[in-house]
Amino acid sequence: MGGIIITNPGVEIDEEIKKDLLTQTEEVGQVILHIIYKAPAQFIFALIRIWPTTYLYDHHSDHRSELVHAENITYYPDWHQCNAGVDNYFTLVFSGLPSTCTMFDFIEHCDGSSGAFEVHNIPRNDTDVYYIRL
Repeated sequence: MGGIIITNPGVEIDEEIKKDLLTQTEEVGQVILHIIYKAPAQFIFALIRIWPTTYLYDHHSDHRSELVHAENITYYPDWHQCNAGVDNYFTLVFSGLPSTCTMFDFIEHCDGSSGAFEVHNIPRNDTDVYYIRL
């Protein structure tokens, strides 16, 4: 499943919370992906899940960042029901990327029965917080 990288999500977050989150992100070296998923409108709902075999791949090294936490989506083998025709939000937290990384791929490896989340050529930013529409 391809995706669109959102560079300006238009979300307003309190400045104090932003400062606190940015500090935490830098301290623990995590990469955070905020995902917006819109299930096709012809369905009443959709079922999604994330496989623990989901990684971030650095373009310039053999480094692979591992998925360490997921919010608002279930891990395989369970399913998460989401509403069709509207934006559904979930967040994935990965271990840090190398400081030399300037571009990476987000790839979910699964058995292929339901498709996989995949976004290529994500440019690295200073915060390691990303917003992606799938």
